[in-house]
Amino acid sequence: MQYGRSFRRSILLTLSLLSACAAADSDPATADSQPAGPQGAHFGAAGDFLTGRFAATQNDMRFAADEFLKALAIDPKDPELQQQAFLATLMVGSPEAVRLARQQAGNQAAALLLGDDDASHGNWEAAEARFAALPKQGLAQVLQPLLVGWAQQGGGQTDAALATLKPYVEGNRFRGVYALHAALIADLGNRPADAARLYRIAQNEYGAINLDVARMLASWQARQGHPAEARQTLAALTEASPEIAIAGPALQEAVAQRQVASATDGIAEAYLALAGALHAQDANEFAVVLLRLALDLRPDFTAARLLASDIMDGGKHPQVATELLAPIRPDDPLIAIVRLRRATLAERLGNTEEALHALDQMAHDYPDRPEPLAVKGDILRSKHRNADAVAAYDEAVARLPHPAAANWPLFYDRAIAEERSNNWPRAEADFNHALQLAPDQPYVLNYLGYSWTEQNRNLPRARQMIEKAVEQRPNDGSILDSLGWVTLRQGDVPGAVRWLERAVELDPEDPTVNGHLGDAYWAAGRKREARFQWRRALNLNPEPEDVPKLEAKLREGDQAAGTAVAAPAASTEKTVQ
Repeated sequence: MQYGRSFRRSILLTLSLLSACAAADSDPATADSQPAGPQGAHFGAAGDFLTGRFAATQNDMRFAADEFLKALAIDPKDPELQQQAFLATLMVGSPEAVRLARQQAGNQAAALLLGDDDASHGNWEAAEARFAALPKQGLAQVLQPLLVGWAQQGGGQTDAALATLKPYVEGNRFRGVYALHAALIADLGNRPADAARLYRIAQNEYGAINLDVARMLASWQARQGHPAEARQTLAALTEASPEIAIAGPALQEAVAQRQVASATDGIAEAYLALAGALHAQDANEFAVVLLRLALDLRPDFTAARLLASDIMDGGKHPQVATELLAPIRPDDPLIAIVRLRRATLAERLGNTEEALHALDQMAHDYPDRPEPLAVKGDILRSKHRNADAVAAYDEAVARLPHPAAANWPLFYDRAIAEERSNNWPRAEADFNHALQLAPDQPYVLNYLGYSWTEQNRNLPRARQMIEKAVEQRPNDGSILDSLGWVTLRQGDVPGAVRWLERAVELDPEDPTVNGHLGDAYWAAGRKREARFQWRRALNLNPEPEDVPKLEAKLREGDQAAGTAVAAPAASTEKTVQ
């Protein structure tokens, strides 16, 4: 029985495509000829399948897995159903996934899971054979050398593992990743000279070093008797990434702790590394599969839980994101970051007061850190409680005796709350302070330049700032809208139309951009098109204060012909990053 080819567009099938390998459809000719079994068996299987499919679209993977397994019990031979049941059970970490993986010939997710199962049971030769059999194409060709190397290390073959990775360390665009894993293997295999050399290569080649990599390097440095160097490695990370700084003291305290204590830990790290790269490219479906595999091997892998939670939150699944963070222990060195995430997710779930209470408790627990108060300000601002937000930001700023370049978002966010509280002098001062800390930051340049345009002040300087922002974000519709608006205010109607039409192409559902394009069309004498844009803006849920402005323009249309450009049709709020 076929359960519907349309489901191939669902997230479950997408997750199976680690390369372009997916289970084949059932043959329609043979499907219809299958014995129906007990009366109603086909209907029951199809009903369970459809229920599971709907649950999967809602990201309720546990319920989806249960429904697919019920359908499979009725119709166990259908390959499409086998595939979906496998993927759903994989995503929830069910033991059934391993059994179902054995039925998934050609599915690389299944091959990876079976290799991991061999590794977790100490069957390293079998794991190595499975990993070596992965096709050298798609994402598998990046993973395969790492997995084979770790399987060899798990079997006590450190020299063979290093030999496997050596060609990739010597010349590959992912050289930093391979060097880091080779260093970890040498470190575990008690090859200190090789480990030191490979860690140096990794440090030089990795690019922007993230939290996980910094902890690995610092751990090696501390264990080799260089605690000051280890502290500096972590300090450099926290200085560059303020969101990590709150965990700095705990990270320093645990600096010598091994981040990879076994070969299975190493396999999990390989999955995390590739998942992070995929997440950066918005390939989140693949990333989630790899993170699930990592967590199956290493349930206490906090870095993987944080990334998976971030992906789920970005996909508008805050409940799943929250559940991913639940198992993290309160003594974890990253618990401060986890607590901030939990508070943000509580607000996403509609529990605003719970989130604010949690952040107040964190502000008490970390009296020198601004992060809990900054997040509190963000939540209050999102609820239009701008005066309260300013007070929270004030407390956060007071905890920064020497603001650095990385602290520009705090002044930017406070400036937005001040501007919305009708305190422009303070807002302008904070925007300028943010630019002193980060002179080329496009969102600050855009917001300040747009605000000046709204006030019909400093138009040449405002245009210069917005043009500088456009150079950095040429495909940001909000910033191009600002450029079109300042161009219109300066009297260049054709130029304004050109920029605003491009902005609408990029942000077709934004009422502000559509309203501005209507104003530009009106100034160009294109009255019918102007009215169309204003009506469209009204239908796109504009800010309440902008509705009467748009309605007035539509009523007074012909009477306004030939007059100066009307007041802006939309809020001064610009993209906030």
